[in-house]
Amino acid sequence: MAMSILAKIFLVFAIYCAIDPFSHSSISKFPDFKTYKIDMPPLSSLPKERDRQNLLQNSEIRFLNEVQGPESIAFDPQGRGPYTGVADGRILFWNGTRWTDFAYTSNNRSELCDPKPSLLDYLKDEDICGRPLGLRFDKKDGDLYIADAYLGIMKVGPEGGLATSVTNEADGVPLRFTNDLDIDDEGNVYFTDSSSFFQRRKFMLLIVSGEDSGRVLKYNPKTKETTTLVRNLQFPNGLSLGKDGSFFIFCEGSIGRLRKYWLKGEKAGTSEVVALLHGFPDNIRTNKDGDFWVAVHCHRNIFTHLMAHYPRVRKFFLKLPISVKFQYLLQVGGWPHAVAVKYSEEGKVLKVLEDSKGKVVKAVSEVEEKDGKLWMGSVLMSFIAVYDLP
Repeated sequence: MAMSILAKIFLVFAIYCAIDPFSHSSISKFPDFKTYKIDMPPLSSLPKERDRQNLLQNSEIRFLNEVQGPESIAFDPQGRGPYTGVADGRILFWNGTRWTDFAYTSNNRSELCDPKPSLLDYLKDEDICGRPLGLRFDKKDGDLYIADAYLGIMKVGPEGGLATSVTNEADGVPLRFTNDLDIDDEGNVYFTDSSSFFQRRKFMLLIVSGEDSGRVLKYNPKTKETTTLVRNLQFPNGLSLGKDGSFFIFCEGSIGRLRKYWLKGEKAGTSEVVALLHGFPDNIRTNKDGDFWVAVHCHRNIFTHLMAHYPRVRKFFLKLPISVKFQYLLQVGGWPHAVAVKYSEEGKVLKVLEDSKGKVVKAVSEVEEKDGKLWMGSVLMSFIAVYDLP
């Protein structure tokens, strides 16, 4: 009898989730939403190295509430800065005393782009105001290159101002979620387009979908051509050239691994997996020694692993009357917590820094090493964290 009642309750619940009559689910406004299998490696194969001391909790929080959602941190060829892109579409410059406006990507700015109380309040107008993500300076001429999530690859001169478009499409497909970039000595720009379907303001749907329209691309300044180097990727994110320029490494966000793409030598034009990651990666940056700092938003957990391999079950969960915020917390293991990992060129873990409880550094989008310090920004936070390396 009891089993019969439970079966009926489950049936009613399943029907409710299937039709979502009150539109309470995270995907209620997306009737054509699909989920795809993500071939995550077994949990047992993930890196075992941990920071049991939670050393990131020793970070200094700077510029609290002065910068909203600073994803990328950059210093110009003279070592000045930091520069960072914020949620309202501006690139700001710290002149040693205060933040000043340096550049912006959209020529359509208005009162819609004025500072707002919450980071989430910016999402609906990001395509109008611009949303600068990855930042890189060309060391030769001092131009700042910007990966704007909505407007593509842009650049602005050393004096700042309105950035100009470098490229906004490849192979006839518009850039829809331009994310990170790097520049080689010849001025070629290598960058990621995280999705050809979802824009940045729907990044959570991209994460839970697992769709594979992401690309890694190259812009050649001499021919003005943009070509696709790697396609069919699930949320490609950070990208950084190796110290000698013979390769770059990029993050596969959904799967959680690092891939090396060879630009020179016998393997030129091919790529290979070089490392697995603790969790969801964001940007990657090369230090002066040629090692790579990877910003990781959180550790993998059993829930995310199972959901990755069973897309139908994942879609069932997405149709529950649960908010997007709660779905996000399920993905990150219950609470935001930052991880910064240093890898060698060969993919060996060299150092792990964590704040596993999210007490100080709840999230990290990029780790930039300069003069013995790690500068850490995050699209989810309103500060920059600075950690002193031993």
